[in-house]
Amino acid sequence: MFKYLLRCAIIASALVPVAGAAAPITLKFAYFSSDRSMSYRAGIKPFIDAVNADAKGLMEVVLHSGGVLGRERAKQPQLILDGTADIAFVPGNNPERFPDNVLFALPGLFRDSREATLVFNKLIASNALKGYEDFVVIGAYVTEPATIHSRPPINAIADLKGKRIRVNHVGDAAALEKLGAVPVRMEINRVSDAISSGSIDAAAVSRTPLSDYGIKRVAANHYFLSTSGASVAVLMNRNKFEELPQPAQDIIRKYSGEWAAARFIETIEVSAEQVMQQLKSDPQRRIVFPSQPDLDRAQIAFKSVTEEWAEKSAGNRELLDRANVEIAKLRSTLKGSDAVTR
Repeated sequence: MFKYLLRCAIIASALVPVAGAAAPITLKFAYFSSDRSMSYRAGIKPFIDAVNADAKGLMEVVLHSGGVLGRERAKQPQLILDGTADIAFVPGNNPERFPDNVLFALPGLFRDSREATLVFNKLIASNALKGYEDFVVIGAYVTEPATIHSRPPINAIADLKGKRIRVNHVGDAAALEKLGAVPVRMEINRVSDAISSGSIDAAAVSRTPLSDYGIKRVAANHYFLSTSGASVAVLMNRNKFEELPQPAQDIIRKYSGEWAAARFIETIEVSAEQVMQQLKSDPQRRIVFPSQPDLDRAQIAFKSVTEEWAEKSAGNRELLDRANVEIAKLRSTLKGSDAVTR
């Protein structure tokens, strides 16, 4: 009898940890596109992989890609707020919810994705941008500036006249209109079909999505006049974040902000260079870089667009001034590094 009771006690004690162990917290991550896209590889995968490795047994971030939680890009923030998702990849081209993101669509303001992304993170960290109050910003990114990819040849700014060019946001639209083109607002997943059908002549997009969305297949002419990038963010419901235990919050913070930005920048820069080498190695493609007179003409148009936006409100002017301060700091640091290298 004693041996029987002893065996029962041992079995019961062995089961206590199993019964008492809490299941890992599951966080739903909504993504409207494919997990093979560059946006996923640069802006989502590093965060999910790092958090899931660090929080094993405590928390797991589960990706729901392909728009299974909601495909409309403009509605991604609402997916977070209504609890459909805990985290989502959110395009910044949403002026009703994120009005200050227009800053990152101003043509010619930032040299590249690195510069724009670092400034975006500085302004987020200082709470300078409206619309983010209900969210925890995990990642704040800006794509490289868009360039022009077309079916008909474009060799100079003069060739833009009358061309119907797909744009993503108001900055590119205003800039290309001043240069004689006819801007057409369009989602990027519609671009290849629109070029094939002849409803547009070209698209203003960055290099990295050319293969992701089939644009390279239908556009063999590439005019590398840089305009502006597109802001995107990885956002989490603030209330959900604050409900998490402190160790879980700390892990999410650890892989947010500057950490996430560094991974995005590195991945985008490597990908953009690879795409450029692929384009250059293809004899069927025509690659044109603007002449200096065309660059000067474009800069006049770009500065006009920026100034018109800044004049709309004191808030716009203040935000532009803050961005210019951060840009100057970054460029000063870069010059100092170059001087040391030399």
